[in-house]
Amino acid sequence: MSLFVENESVVKKIWGKSDTILLIFAGAAAEFALNKAVDWLYYTGKLPADPIGRLFSTVAYARKIVFSSKEDAYKALDTIRQIHRTVEDNRGAVIPDWAYRDVLFMLIYYSKASYELLERKLTDDEKEDVYNVFYKVGTRMGLKELPPTYNDWLPVRKEHLKNNLQWSLYTHNLFEQYNKHLGSFRYWLLREAQKLIVPKPVKQLLQFSSFSWLTPAIPVYKICRLLKMDRLIKNILLPNSYKVQIAELDKFTS
Repeated sequence: MSLFVENESVVKKIWGKSDTILLIFAGAAAEFALNKAVDWLYYTGKLPADPIGRLFSTVAYARKIVFSSKEDAYKALDTIRQIHRTVEDNRGAVIPDWAYRDVLFMLIYYSKASYELLERKLTDDEKEDVYNVFYKVGTRMGLKELPPTYNDWLPVRKEHLKNNLQWSLYTHNLFEQYNKHLGSFRYWLLREAQKLIVPKPVKQLLQFSSFSWLTPAIPVYKICRLLKMDRLIKNILLPNSYKVQIAELDKFTS
């Protein structure tokens, strides 16, 4: 069986642990709220109704692709593309290609940033590996103008952050929904986690301070993880309604 992502790929290490995935989720939740095309997910009404569940399902879907055979991954990506075409037909408009690239770029950036925060710095070859995996995702979905290499992608990512993000009423509403669905304490945790991982342009637009109260907690958490206490911590800190989804994130191993 031909795998979509080889077993030795660092991508499987990144997407093989719930804590790195939850950080990917946290960062994407912040950046996506600023995206100029976020109104597309408001069109169906699913995002504002359950923003946490929606983002969980998106991350879980991406993770499933990482651990699938090439054939199953291609089928899943084709299904995603068809779902988006149906939404476009219903709305009578086309989702801009740059919006698709933005989502892909978030997966690339937060995969790297999450792993480096909780584990170690990626080597140049590993950064290229991460990029190549999601490059395959993008090409299968028919995205255009994807840079061929990680180093070529870096300035393009910078331009996307500059041109495609803005504070809007959607941003305000999404963060209100995050607060509503998480509760005050967990919402505070989400924002502090976001401060650790989002790039500077996102921090500026969201008016985040450069300091996160979770910074001194990261070394302590790493020790707890070595002692196998991390699952207990996640069970305490994360919402009961999403414990099944969180447990599923630990289903596969690298």
